[in-house]
Amino acid sequence: MPARSICVFCSSSNQVDPAFFAAARALGDAIARRDWGLIFGGTNVGLMGEVAKAAHAGGGHIVGILPQAFASRNMAFDLADEIIVTSDIRERKAAMEARADAFIAMPGGFGTLEEVLEILTLRQLDFHTKPVVFLNADGFYNHLIQFFERLTAEHFTRPDTRALYHLAPTVADALDYIEHYEPLTTPGEWF
Repeated sequence: MPARSICVFCSSSNQVDPAFFAAARALGDAIARRDWGLIFGGTNVGLMGEVAKAAHAGGGHIVGILPQAFASRNMAFDLADEIIVTSDIRERKAAMEARADAFIAMPGGFGTLEEVLEILTLRQLDFHTKPVVFLNADGFYNHLIQFFERLTAEHFTRPDTRALYHLAPTVADALDYIEHYEPLTTPGEWF
């Protein structure tokens, strides 16, 4: 199997439930055990810092990508193999997308949702064919998936858009999905 670089989108909050920190540790550890690389938001806080610490402890290759505004606040994860400092958030997202072979969204706030929904939209429009996974730790994404179903029921999205992402109940399921992923041909948007 070729080496894979997994981009993980997740929370920068240190105040979230400990169960989410446990999921972040499990994900970082599992990525390292599979000898895959971690691409992440580059900071040392919240779930971002936790997934990177676990990947580092397991000997994984870590690439942190963060905007200058965060780097100048000494928020960079110093143990990363590579730190890329971008001029802004948009450049950061483009660098993450370009370097990643797959995307996993862990629990997170507006930033996490914005990142993964952009990647999902790009997948829908065939700008990439990489796997997109929602790690549904502790049922975190249940309501979002219900909303996705409403989008489909009310004809804002096509029924086949369900195949553009995977809802993973566990870390093992998320990584197994990526490992065995076969890109689907999609009809794109309505046009």
